[in-house]
Amino acid sequence: MTTTAQRASAAEAPPFSPYQKSVADYWNREKNPVNLRLGEVDGFYHHHYGIGDVDWSVLEGPEENRDERIIAELHRLECAQADFLADHLGAVAPDDRVLDSGCGRGGGSLVANKRFGCHVDGISISETQVAFANAQAKKRGVDDKVRFHLKNMLDTGFETGSFRAIWNNESTMYVDLSMLFAEYARLLEGSGRYVTITGCYNDTYGLPSREVSTINAHYICDIHPRSTYFKEMANNRLVPISVVDLTAATIPYWELRAKSSLATGIEDAFLTAYKNGSFQYLLIAADRI
Repeated sequence: MTTTAQRASAAEAPPFSPYQKSVADYWNREKNPVNLRLGEVDGFYHHHYGIGDVDWSVLEGPEENRDERIIAELHRLECAQADFLADHLGAVAPDDRVLDSGCGRGGGSLVANKRFGCHVDGISISETQVAFANAQAKKRGVDDKVRFHLKNMLDTGFETGSFRAIWNNESTMYVDLSMLFAEYARLLEGSGRYVTITGCYNDTYGLPSREVSTINAHYICDIHPRSTYFKEMANNRLVPISVVDLTAATIPYWELRAKSSLATGIEDAFLTAYKNGSFQYLLIAADRI
């Protein structure tokens, strides 16, 4: 017998495709130390990579705490990436509402709230991530302004024009960009800001390289060509105002990660793809018109 509570729960569940369900299942089970141990440094749990020059002195000194030094440095670099994205969100006031789309364990949402004092909604298709992120917001005492939801970024159910800014941090490769940017054009207020940091394959290289295909298989994703971002933004009233090639800036992160106990085996694919020009790491900021 189906209860009223069961019917209500089913009605609230976001519509997921079979592919999205497989991705959600992956992230519901994921307990990768490269995400968890870095977040344990200061409680900001990020699900993305880092940028900036490495302090290679972390490889020196006592062997017994060498890995802790590397982990702290990797976390510093991923925090630098999160701050760089926040730098491009534009003027956000404490009363504004922003959306962290594909929020992971919520680190980026907490960064935005700490910087701007704004209201933040984070969304993920992983129940585990949403529960973890809400617990972190409560632990920090910001759960009155930072909330996480189990939602499909292609069809969020949020009100039209309800967000001052929206961002994706390494999550656009899991969705169709034409559908994604149409939803963001609906959600953003007039002159609202969209920002993404993403890996994309280089159109001038041709088809995706072997290394890009390896990354796709590793993360169950579908990395888009660079041109698709600009094409679909233009189709959905999003006008780029800043494009930053972060490829060179992220290579040191991967070189250090390859020397850590957190290496997963995918590091060589990233480094080869970045260095042979088949893969790029970009920040794109765009205004809705």
